[in-house]
Amino acid sequence: MAFIQLIEITTSRPDQVEALVAEWRAQTAGRRTVQRGTFTKDRERPDTYLQIVEFPSYEEAMANSDLPETAVLAERLGQLCDGPMLFRNLDVRGVEEM
Repeated sequence: MAFIQLIEITTSRPDQVEALVAEWRAQTAGRRTVQRGTFTKDRERPDTYLQIVEFPSYEEAMANSDLPETAVLAERLGQLCDGPMLFRNLDVRGVEEM
């Protein structure tokens, strides 16, 4: 079953967040299990961003979390945030192309 993690952050440094994620992508090439990552900006809440991370399964997400580079990414990302990160862990029950 596919799995999606939503990570909501508040930051005044989104460019640094994107650079940090690009660095992580380069470091984990060929080993990460993320299928897709989408970085979005909330139109109604200033400095609020949502990262949508898609995996083939929950197990693959946990394997990705176990990468040492992912732990470093989370720590460094937390330092760029102006508040706590909020996580939502979602099992995909269905997808419809409309």
